[in-house]
Amino acid sequence: MKKYSRVITIVCDSLGIGNAKDADKFFQNKEINDVGSNTFKHISESFENGLNIPTLNSLGIADIDDINGTTKVSHLNSYSIALNEASNGKDTMTGHWEMMGVLTTKPFQTFTETGFPKDLIDELEKETGYKFIGNYAASGTQILHDLGEQSIRDGSLIIYTSSDSVLQICASEETVGLKELYRVCEIARKLCMKDEWFVGRIIARPFVGKTKDTFKRTSNRHDYAISPTSVTAMNILKDNNIEVNCVGKINDIFNGSGVTSTVHIDSNIDGMNKTIAKIKDDNFKKGFLFVNLVEFDSEYGHRRNPIGYGKAIEQFDVQLKELISNLKDDDLLMITADHGNDPTWKGTDHTREKVPLLCYSKEISDGRKLEDRNTFADIGASILYNFSLNKDKVMIGEKIDELFN
Repeated sequence: MKKYSRVITIVCDSLGIGNAKDADKFFQNKEINDVGSNTFKHISESFENGLNIPTLNSLGIADIDDINGTTKVSHLNSYSIALNEASNGKDTMTGHWEMMGVLTTKPFQTFTETGFPKDLIDELEKETGYKFIGNYAASGTQILHDLGEQSIRDGSLIIYTSSDSVLQICASEETVGLKELYRVCEIARKLCMKDEWFVGRIIARPFVGKTKDTFKRTSNRHDYAISPTSVTAMNILKDNNIEVNCVGKINDIFNGSGVTSTVHIDSNIDGMNKTIAKIKDDNFKKGFLFVNLVEFDSEYGHRRNPIGYGKAIEQFDVQLKELISNLKDDDLLMITADHGNDPTWKGTDHTREKVPLLCYSKEISDGRKLEDRNTFADIGASILYNFSLNKDKVMIGEKIDELFN
């Protein structure tokens, strides 16, 4: 029976691969549901010659769907699988939590269409002493361009949301300061624990610059999330002295629960560089490495930019080759996504899609396409089994048998 010393799971945030079997129940608005969405395929169709992704192609991505630029190949060291989501939702927290065994039955509340209620804004202004401007769904760079100068001029703070269950507060590091922005966000987190105002994450979004043409968001973003609603695979690993190392916003998504160590990243490229560095670290001999590459979603999916998204996938493919070349014989690499965000789709919301799961190891010798599975939680269940641990009775997911035969 095969076992792996280290398991590396990389989440290409929002890189779905075709509408999920229940996509008709998930909508962009009252008229448009997610049937027909396909993030990966539609991006590839935006390029005249398809995507140049030889590494992903060698792992069997073409087995899952017809991605322009790819071909079906023999991939004896990898399994290719499509995963459906069991939870009720199509957001970041729901997807990641499910990977680690949590079934979410009640979707997180969003304020995408309406902005936040006036009574919440009034309470925030009363508790923090600041006036809030904005209060609509927008990209972070666009709302900063539109309202940043006003915010500096009158000492107000920018509040906005997105298609996620999130409240974001934007302020100048130079005039308001990080400590003060974080204080305000802590108050917002407390207020937004109430059912009527509840959101999954409060995010501090600091920026520098004096004018709309010089504004730049800094790396001092801070998320105030809630902890998962039940025990996760990460908790069980950590409680049994198995390292749980995180790269990117994984720590924020799980509110630090079950995390041994974490490193911040500035971009997908930086995230992959730090992942490769961790793989090469001689002190990391056994354990779990959990990585999120958020730019696919935040920079390209929500902004409906298929060309930028495709180029980001191609850059990831280059770095993926380097990562694989540094894996040990008994490492297991799992490449997946947490939801879809088809940049060719109407609206700016996530799309309810299946996600790819590519499992690579030199220990695998009969690689092929496996049948679709019904939950992302099979990832966490497989990781626990690998380290001879049992999932909690409230957790979902079953191990992928072929990984251990």
